[in-house]
Parts: sequence; C-alpha cells; structure tokens
Amino acid sequence: MPNVDSVRMKENLATIVAINTENPPGKEIEAAQCAAGWLSEFGFDVSYSEYAPSRTNMIAVLENGEGPCFAFNTHLDVVPAGIGWSSDPFVLTEREGRLYGRGSCDAKGPLVGMVEAARMLASNRELWSGRLMVIFTADEEVASEGAKYYVKNQPAKIDFAVIGEPTSNAVFSAHKGSLRPVIKVKGLAAHSGTPDLGVNAIYKAGQLLGLVEKSHHEEVCCRHHPLVGNASLTVTRIHGGHADNVVPQDCEIMLDRRMVPGEDESLVKEEIQQLLDVAQQQFGVEAEIVRWQPTTGGATQTSADEKIVQVGLAASQRYGQSDPGPYGFQGGCDLVHFRALGAKGIVIGPGSLAVAHKPDEFVPIEEFIATASIYFDIAIAMLGVD
Repeated sequence: MPNVDSVRMKENLATIVAINTENPPGKEIEAAQCAAGWLSEFGFDVSYSEYAPSRTNMIAVLENGEGPCFAFNTHLDVVPAGIGWSSDPFVLTEREGRLYGRGSCDAKGPLVGMVEAARMLASNRELWSGRLMVIFTADEEVASEGAKYYVKNQPAKIDFAVIGEPTSNAVFSAHKGSLRPVIKVKGLAAHSGTPDLGVNAIYKAGQLLGLVEKSHHEEVCCRHHPLVGNASLTVTRIHGGHADNVVPQDCEIMLDRRMVPGEDESLVKEEIQQLLDVAQQQFGVEAEIVRWQPTTGGATQTSADEKIVQVGLAASQRYGQSDPGPYGFQGGCDLVHFRALGAKGIVIGPGSLAVAHKPDEFVPIEEFIATASIYFDIAIAMLGVD
C-alpha cells in the first residue's frame, strides 16, 4: 500500500477551500483549474467542459493499458457560507482533530482525497490496468447542471464510479430523487370589501393542498425502499396576491416530490397532474403546472451484491468505519447521472451531512486522511491486475 501524503492533503484542502465557489453563483472555473494543475503533475490528460461562463467541469484521464473505465467524481461548488462561523469559512482552520472551512466535507474534502488516491494510482501503474478518470463537476448543490451536461456531451462509457460526498466513510449505494413542480392556481380578482364577487385563489390553493397532504399520507409515503426510506410529497413554497385590499386572482405553490429507487419519473409526473384533475372535479380548482424547478435528478441504486459495493464496504471497514453500510441518502446526488452512463457506483467520503451546509462545517482529520486509502483500495480492486 503506497503512503498517503497527509501534509500534502492538508495543504491541498486549504488551497481549494480558499477558492470561493459558493453556489449561487458557482464560478467553479478557478477550482477546476487548481485541481487540473494537481492532476496534470501526475500525468493525467486534463480538459474542461464549460456549460456557462465560469461554470465548468474538469475531466482528467489516465490511460494504463487494457481494462475497464473507473471514475472518481465529486463537485466543485459549495453552498453559501452564511453567518455564524467561529473562523473565516474560506481559511482552513485546524483545531481539536478537525479541519474547519466551507466545503471541508461537502465536498472539497472528498475531492482532495480523490486527488491523493489518483496520485498514488499514477505512481503505481503496475498494480492496475484500464482507464482512470477524475471528473469534478459544477453546480451539484443547486441542479446538477454540470453532471447533466457531462453526461449529455461526454458520453464515454464508464464501468465503475465512486462519488465523493460526506458519509463518514460509510458506503451509500442508493439515493432519492426529486421533482419540484410549480403550480399556478387561478382565481378572480375583486375588491376585498366584496370578496364574494371574486374567486380567492389562495382558498382554492388550500383545497388543492388538502389533496396533496392526503395523497402523501395515503399513497406516496407508502412506497418504501429499504435503504432510503419512504417517498414523500409536500409543499415548500406558496405565494399569492398582489395588494392588501384585493382578492387574489392567482396563487403559486411549489411541491417537493421525493422519489425512491424504482419509481418512474414520468409516472410520478402523471400522478401530480392527476391531483390537479381531481381538484378540478371535486372543488372547481383551476390549476396548471407552469414549470418544473431544476433539481439534482432522479433516484437510483446499485445492487448490494455488485462487486464495487462489496469492495467499498471492505475498504471502509479496513480504514476505521465499524458500521460501513450499505446505506441510502434521503436526498440526491450525482450518482444517478453516472448510473445513466451505465456505471455501477457508490457514494463515500469523509465528514458528516450533519455538519454540511452549516456554519463551522468541518471534516475529522483522521477520516479525511483515511479517505485517500479507501479510494485507492476501491480503484485497485476494480482495475487490479491478477
């Protein structure tokens, strides 16, 4: 087993945390160039895939004989730092065995672990054969536009993929998907002193939302997956009216539909439309879906008996995780997009979702350093020569 350079890893994490990739607006290009510089030093061929100004993916490839294609993937963007930090969120700070900074676990910690694993693989090419890829994408935190663009425009076959997200170095082999329809409920404006002369769109929206709540409890949440739990349907935003003394003529609501692996996205969309049809029939509610808010994508899973899941579990346990899984994400991530390329994949990385997206985000140093070895071992198991 090659030696992990923990000093290099800490320095790299400090460097990339200092590059502000808050999304919005993202501007991942500087971080992409930074990672590309590291990987080109190890002999990788590096390219960029820009889908909007300053919004770019970084793709690095190392060919090493015949064999399958194995990819490391994580994202370059982070959520906005916000307030409430004990130290500068863009200056990596070490204290009490932890490294603090925005993105330290979500997901620049996994990114640096992948770079270090790539360095070790490049330095020990006699141990493996095939095509090694490192793909760092933009915009995962908002709508996974980077991963979607990569899959659409860079369709090279990938056999196996490891996705870097904070999992405390346990293995996650499934995640939920999401749909967010924006629905406009129509009414008729009138003076608020004579409300009966109008149709209150907010009241009508309330009737529709009663059906939404009933659908969640009686149908949607009954769809269960052993790793990710139950599907769900709820409302997350509502806006209606335009003046204090006018009966609102329209009301806009956003629904959040979380899908579990096995659900068909097109059928779920049909079910949502059927809710609107029922609201029309029962209550005379006039409503239409005016747009679908971008999300990270659909649900997916990799079967627990696949080799990459099993070697991931073994590597996780080998480097300190006593309860390696497999588990499932309640939210979404970019695994679904690599599954669309035919890749069998898992999600694994240092740090916890419990501290991601919060002030004083941190990654435990021991977990962070161990991740490079975990990633290396998984890649060797999938690409290894007999």
